[in-house]
Amino acid sequence: MSDVGDMSDMGDRVFNFSAGPATLPEPVLRQAQRDVFNIADSGIGIMEHSHRGKVFERITEETEALCREIGNIPDNYRVFWMQGGATSQCYMVPANFLGEGQTADYFDTGKWAGDSIREVPLYGNLHICGSSAATNHDRILGPADASYSPAPVYVQYTSNNTIVGTEWHDEPANIPAGSFLVCDASSNIFSRPIDVNKYGMIYAGAQKNLGPSGITLLIARDDVLELSPRKLPEMMHYKNHAKWVGRFNTPNTFGVYLMGEVFKWILAEGGLTAMAEKNAAKSDVVYAFLDSQDFYTPHAQKASRSRMNLTFRCPTPELDAEFTRQADKKGLSGLTGHRITKGMRASMYNAFPIEGAHALVDFMKSFALEHAAAAKA
Repeated sequence: MSDVGDMSDMGDRVFNFSAGPATLPEPVLRQAQRDVFNIADSGIGIMEHSHRGKVFERITEETEALCREIGNIPDNYRVFWMQGGATSQCYMVPANFLGEGQTADYFDTGKWAGDSIREVPLYGNLHICGSSAATNHDRILGPADASYSPAPVYVQYTSNNTIVGTEWHDEPANIPAGSFLVCDASSNIFSRPIDVNKYGMIYAGAQKNLGPSGITLLIARDDVLELSPRKLPEMMHYKNHAKWVGRFNTPNTFGVYLMGEVFKWILAEGGLTAMAEKNAAKSDVVYAFLDSQDFYTPHAQKASRSRMNLTFRCPTPELDAEFTRQADKKGLSGLTGHRITKGMRASMYNAFPIEGAHALVDFMKSFALEHAAAAKA
C-alpha cells in the first residue's frame, strides 16, 4: 500500500484522477516521445507524415488490425475513426440512421445521454425508453424499467456515465426485433470484454481509455452503414469514413498512431480480460473503504457503480473543497467532482495504476480522521 507524501516526494508525475483527457500508459508515452521526433527510422516524426504516405498507411492498417484483435471484431463490421469527439456522434447517429417519421429509443441515464437525446428531434421521433432522472441518475436501469416503442430503428444507451459514476454491466435487454443497438462507450471502451455482435454501432471518444482527445473510434456493422434516410453533406456520411478507414479527410494522425500504441499495450497486458480484472481490483480498493465508514457518501447505488468513475462527497461542500485542495498538494490530481454532482470524482481508467487507488484511500482515511469533529458540529 502506498503512503501519500507531498507532491515534491513523487518526482514530476502525480496520480491523475482526471475524467479525461486521462492517464495514458507510461510505456506508450515513452514510445511517443521517440516517435514524435523520428518514427520507424523514417527521419520524420509521426505528426509530420502525410496521411496518404506509406508510413501512416501502415499505422492505419496496424491500428485497425490491433483493434479487431482486442475486441474480437467480426469481418462484417467496419473499424474507423473521426474527428469531433463523441459529441459530434450525438447528431451523426440520427442523421445517418433515422428517417423522418421514424422513431429511435434512448435511455436517459445522465448528462451525456441527454446530449444525444437533445439532437434526435432534428431528424425523427424520440422515445425515452427508460430514465433514472427521478433519482438524480444514481442507478442503471434494469429490464423492468425499459418501455420500448413498437418499432424503433435503433436503441441507444451510454454504457458508462462519468459524471454520476454509474455503469451498465450488461447491455439493455430485449430490444425490439428489427432494431439495432447503438452505444456511446466513450468512458469504458475496452475496459472489459465486449460482444460486438450485439451492436449495430459502438462509438467512443479516445481520451479515456484509448488515447488523446480529438479522435473518436467507431465500430459499425456493414448493413447499418448502408442506411441512408436523407441527403447529407459528404463529410456527414458514415460510409465515406468507413470506406477510407478514417482517411476520407485528413485525420488526427497522432491520435490514430497513439491509439495503436495503446492497443499494443492492452494486448501486452493480457487483453480485455486482464483489463477487467485490473479495473475491478482498483475500484474495489476504494469502494471497500467507502462501504466501511460513514464520513463520505457515495453517489451511485451499489449495483450500478462504475469501475471507471467513482463519485462521493464529504459531509459539507466546504469540506469537499478542502478535500480537493489538500489532495492536490499530496499529488492526487483531478478529484473535483462535476458541477452537476459536485463532491469528488476519482476516475481510474485502464492505465491508472492501482497504487493510486491505495494512495487515495490513505488520504481519505487521514482526511476523515482530521475533520470528523467538524463534520459532526
